[in-house]
Amino acid sequence: MADRAKTRQELAYASLRADILTGRLKPGEKLRFNDLCANYGVSVGVMREALSRLVEQGLVQSAPQQGFSVTPISRTDLAELTSARLEIETLTLRHAIAEGDLAWESEVLGAEHRLAGTKLFASDHPLRFNEEWTARHSTFHENLLLGCSNGRLRAIASQLRAEAELYRNWSLSLSHGEDRDIVGEHRAIVEAVLSRDADLAAQRLSDHISLTTSLLLAAAEQSDAHELS
Repeated sequence: MADRAKTRQELAYASLRADILTGRLKPGEKLRFNDLCANYGVSVGVMREALSRLVEQGLVQSAPQQGFSVTPISRTDLAELTSARLEIETLTLRHAIAEGDLAWESEVLGAEHRLAGTKLFASDHPLRFNEEWTARHSTFHENLLLGCSNGRLRAIASQLRAEAELYRNWSLSLSHGEDRDIVGEHRAIVEAVLSRDADLAAQRLSDHISLTTSLLLAAAEQSDAHELS
């Protein structure tokens, strides 16, 4: 019985998180218990647990008398988040390059190869990321840093990337899927990693992270329907 309850909790959490990260639930959208429980087929208790976990990850916000909502996005928060990612992820990558072994290199190369072979967009929606691509993209960035022995650095980097998923999905809907050589960006990072060039790898990762922010801000300025606060 306990195992079934745990399974329901995990499924509700995973489904709700996926719907937020793929843009089905929009930034700032209210999350009403009755609707959520009906849509995901779970009890209030199960849904509350799922929402609490997402609050801890920064994907959902909770306010007294207002309930839960998908975390809204803002120009200030985007700038701070990008700055934090640049500091933490490039530092962690430098440690990974210094400390990672051949097995780590193989994991990085394999993750990049699988990601490059996965369709970017969902087959049923041209402005939504393919969920398999999203999962493999996350795995690729996780593997990049696995060579770092400092688990706390890796955990912080992972948390920041999870929060950035909202912005990445929003950038796609605003830019209407503008061409971007994401495969090339990832491959360039991996080439620098495999050559053990920490400075070049950190720069390429920094450029990769910064470009998403630049595209989002540029698209927002040209959009009448979407604005950053």
